[in-house]
Amino acid sequence: MASQSSTAVIVGSLRKESFSLKIAKALTTLAPPSLQLDVITLNGLSFYNQDLEATPPADWGNFRDRVRSADAVLFVTPEYNRSVPGVLKNAIDVGSRPYGQSVFNGKPGGVISNSPGAIGGFGANHHLRQSLVFLNVSVLQQPEAYIGGIGDAFDERGDLVKASLREFLAAYVNAFAAWVAQHKK
Repeated sequence: MASQSSTAVIVGSLRKESFSLKIAKALTTLAPPSLQLDVITLNGLSFYNQDLEATPPADWGNFRDRVRSADAVLFVTPEYNRSVPGVLKNAIDVGSRPYGQSVFNGKPGGVISNSPGAIGGFGANHHLRQSLVFLNVSVLQQPEAYIGGIGDAFDERGDLVKASLREFLAAYVNAFAAWVAQHKK
């Protein structure tokens, strides 16, 4: 039996009923036993300000510790203006600083983008991938995860009800688990 790997699942939306959060929660039920998922919301993560590095806010330390202790990182994000939401960019800044101490460095990663529209957050997905290259995150290339038409995928309780999406997410999280296992040190 393979050893268990931990993954920090960073949700790029603050909205209580966000599709990104619902996807992250669905992944926790679909992940194979070899992959433990820690869903991290960004509510309460204060803005990055280099002036505060000498005595960083407690919320920065908590975020950094959770990501640092994970074997991998998975981003689940909506698309805002063909890019990632500001809250997700802020989390990347908090986690990647101070320079040379990035909590993302060397981790295997993945990106799942979503949108009610047809292109599934393509712009956000690829914009985030550009940042991850600089952060030295080895991103799973296939399967790609652009989830369009997300609006009818969940019921009023937040449960995933769209069978085709459940199948896709199950296949994705299994491929991601294999990716993480391949990179585990």
